[in-house]
Amino acid sequence: MQAAFVVAAKDLRQRLRDRSAWALGFLAPVAVALLMSFAFQGGEHFHTKVAVVDQDGGALATAFTALLAGPQLDSVLDVVPVTSEAEARALINEGELGAVFLIPQGFTAAAHGGTTEPMTVLSGIDSPLAGTVARSIGDSFVAQLNADRLSMATALAAGAGSVDPSEMAGLRLPEQVVPKAAGTEQLTAAGYYGPAMGIFFMFFAIGFGARGYFEERANGTLDRIAVAPVGAGALLLGKALATFVYGVASLSSVALITGLVLGPGWGPPLAVGMVIVALALTLVCLTAFVIAVAGSDRQADGIASLVIFGLVLLGGNFIMLGGAPEIMRKLALLTPNGWALRAFTDLAGGAGWISVVQPVLAILLFCVVISAITVPIYRRRFR
Repeated sequence: MQAAFVVAAKDLRQRLRDRSAWALGFLAPVAVALLMSFAFQGGEHFHTKVAVVDQDGGALATAFTALLAGPQLDSVLDVVPVTSEAEARALINEGELGAVFLIPQGFTAAAHGGTTEPMTVLSGIDSPLAGTVARSIGDSFVAQLNADRLSMATALAAGAGSVDPSEMAGLRLPEQVVPKAAGTEQLTAAGYYGPAMGIFFMFFAIGFGARGYFEERANGTLDRIAVAPVGAGALLLGKALATFVYGVASLSSVALITGLVLGPGWGPPLAVGMVIVALALTLVCLTAFVIAVAGSDRQADGIASLVIFGLVLLGGNFIMLGGAPEIMRKLALLTPNGWALRAFTDLAGGAGWISVVQPVLAILLFCVVISAITVPIYRRRFR
């Protein structure tokens, strides 16, 4: 066991003499995480400007305009006054408006007659989210209107007197929405891209470890160690331990610095530590896989690059998976970094340490699968 520690210490000293190891393992992930966090700062909050072109002038159109300008939507929408549809379209084209509601003539009268004249929502090509939100608000208003109309029809059928259709503008469904704390916190750009960039640059240790192995084999270092009273198991254990320690130190440093600089940390230290340790073990497994498959230091660099970028692209290190297509979210669960990001975002959102149990088990399962592939390849090539 002492021999393994000696080999690990030698590898760590060798790696830390390499400036690129410091840059990629500690400096670059913090710098890129800070840049991406500042670039996407505020992206978790949505606010847009809309306009209403009221060609109806009836009670329902007035009620809808009042709803948009009311306190319930004040944090989401700003209603900009316009004089015509042409002006509204021009403002959309200039990017001054996110969406426009076109209320047609006869909107209120159509509701009185038992039908609903369609409302048109316009949005710019550069603001698809604003268009989606605007359509959702319009659909909700029409659904409320239909529910009100059904309530009035039921009341009339039961013998109630005549009802002024303009009163529909003030009707509400019997359900009530009561805001209560959910026990969670809002995920920020820093809470996502801090771990994402830390994991990305941590994976570069795969290339360091694999390349170092072939360089030592080429200059005879491995042969000299092999003839020393050090078993092959101690040699491999020492190199694995060095990779593990480097990975833990790299990601832990990023977690500490980004947490101090950008605000709230990644989550409870115990839970974060569990995920970091699981990822570091995966780092060891992936390094061994690259060594087993490659035949030289150049091949090791190429294969390591394919492995690293394949994992980070599938795992969602560059895009927030919450807004990604469903297929991307499913593919991310095939990668250890995808599970790790899921764990870190849950923790950043206020979840307890128990939430990382499934991601940690999934990461360790990935490591077991990679090891099962690596061992027979290694035995066949290096026996």
